Amino acid sequence: MKQLASFGRKLIRRRVMDSNQDETRFSRCLSTLDLIALGVGSTLGAGVYVLAGEVAREKAGPAIVLCFLIAALSSVLAGLCYAEFGARVPKTGSAYLYSYVTVGEIWAFITGWNLILSYVIGTASVARAWSSTFDNLVEQKISTFFKASMSMNVPALAKYPDLFALILVLLLSGLLAFGVNESALVNKIFTGVNLVVLGFVIISGLAKGDTKNWNLTQEDYLEYKNQTMTETEIEKGFGSGGFAPFGFKGILSGAATCFYAFVGFDCIATTSEEAKNPMRSIPIGIVASLLICFVAYFGVSAALTLMMPYYMLDTSSPLPEAFKHVHWDPARYIVAVGSLCALSTSLLGSMFPMPRVIYAMAEDGLLFRFLSRMHKKTKTPVIATIASGIVAALMAFLFDLAALVDLMSIGTLLAYTLVAVCVLILRYQPGSLTADTNDPKMMELQSLETSDMADGDGGDECKPLKNRFSMKLLIFPSCEQPTNTSGLIVYVTTAAVSTLYTLMCIVLALKGDEVIEGELMYLIPLLVLTILSVICVVIIWRQPQSNESLNFKVPLLPILPLVSIFVNVYLMMQLDGPTWARFAVWMAIGFLIYFGYGMRNSSEGANNANNAKKNPILSNKYESDAEAMTP
Repeated sequence: MKQLASFGRKLIRRRVMDSNQDETRFSRCLSTLDLIALGVGSTLGAGVYVLAGEVAREKAGPAIVLCFLIAALSSVLAGLCYAEFGARVPKTGSAYLYSYVTVGEIWAFITGWNLILSYVIGTASVARAWSSTFDNLVEQKISTFFKASMSMNVPALAKYPDLFALILVLLLSGLLAFGVNESALVNKIFTGVNLVVLGFVIISGLAKGDTKNWNLTQEDYLEYKNQTMTETEIEKGFGSGGFAPFGFKGILSGAATCFYAFVGFDCIATTSEEAKNPMRSIPIGIVASLLICFVAYFGVSAALTLMMPYYMLDTSSPLPEAFKHVHWDPARYIVAVGSLCALSTSLLGSMFPMPRVIYAMAEDGLLFRFLSRMHKKTKTPVIATIASGIVAALMAFLFDLAALVDLMSIGTLLAYTLVAVCVLILRYQPGSLTADTNDPKMMELQSLETSDMADGDGGDECKPLKNRFSMKLLIFPSCEQPTNTSGLIVYVTTAAVSTLYTLMCIVLALKGDEVIEGELMYLIPLLVLTILSVICVVIIWRQPQSNESLNFKVPLLPILPLVSIFVNVYLMMQLDGPTWARFAVWMAIGFLIYFGYGMRNSSEGANNANNAKKNPILSNKYESDAEAMTP
């Protein structure tokens, strides 16, 4: 039992932040404008040129503007959680580090491992999209040559090796290894051109648009098809017409798809150690970039559906076809330039945070330590940059990534979920992230406390570190300040409500239609899960919050983080079985690395061992506590 307890403590050991947050091996050279440009560039990628047409044509019609509004609000929930952590922990590592300091090492590794997966696949897929877009501009000459000379007929591999994508990723990896300032300058130029092109699209599209296209009738559709159609065929291709032809269900389905258009802003959080004033710049950068992206998506989708009827949209290249429809063919080339710039910034946005997450994990000993080597002159993680660039380049060169892209969604949504969980837990904990619980003074203070401290009297006599648990404390806490007990209550209750949300989302994902139809077999379990979730929310709401001073705090706790958790889990449950099977394989590889290397070489584990040698009384106390908690 003692060995099992020791193993469990290793899994949930948490990293204690240094009291001096300004110390860094990176070069602090990024301004707030640089961070906004990085966030906009990585988020406002190819989706704005393709996704709007696909969602409008297949799911929402002109109501796509509402889809982007709902998706933006969902993304803002995650963005606010990232913004608070950016103010709390101005260190490289993003969601990986946030998980490490809050919920423990194993969850941190899972988060970091999935972020790496998301960035690698994102980089490879955007590189192939860049290559394909350029190939279209030169009338398919590149693909025709490679198909004729280097065709591959192997399952899961691409039809031909994409040499263009390989070279592009390697060149940008070299640029990122060369220096952050140079990368930020290139990113700002491409992002600026992209925003100018989108501004042109929005203004010209609204000027050339016709409001009639937001109020189409079935007669318009039949006239366009010029053939006799059944009611089922009309319903599938046209819906019911008007502003929201596919109804509220179509809007929600479109919003779920549009949510992924806002993925990417989290790369701002990985630049914390390279920002000049991270505690101010990170929250501003995240919120501003999401706002700019929403305005762009909203404006482009409105212009697109005003220029031509939604049922005529081309799902692969909607904007050029829309300008052709309003007899403005030269705009095709302007859109192509914007699309290449958007893909370039999106590619940089995927590649920039990838080596920094690898560096953070390697420096902590959870990945191989040689990956944390820093270049003395450029102050960039050069080994991690080159290694991750080579892996992404090879994937872009060889693989057909269509079946792997959904894996990006799992990794990103899992990271968003854990960040929301971490914000929720931390706001109800005593002390701060820089308070080392292994510090001798802190241990002495804890040892002076008795188990009879505060059992409900409250007031100034209540000790902030510890008090005895009772059922009464769930609703009526004994102190106005967080205690170890109230913090543990929130920790356990958050885990419980996350589990309940997962069960609810599984029921909704698998039996959503039956629930809507009111089948009691599924409605009653869902109702029970909902009631239990509400009880958990009330328990969390009643606990005292920390009054630690921060540059930015998530408002409306605990509601906003809990809504963010539910939305992210629900979207994860929409992914299909094969995607989850691939995810299981990726996690199996990760666990082999962690249990074979990371657990034994963890820096935090070494720190804990050193502290235990210096303070054998504390070590014995932890062992006795672990035995007491073990059944």
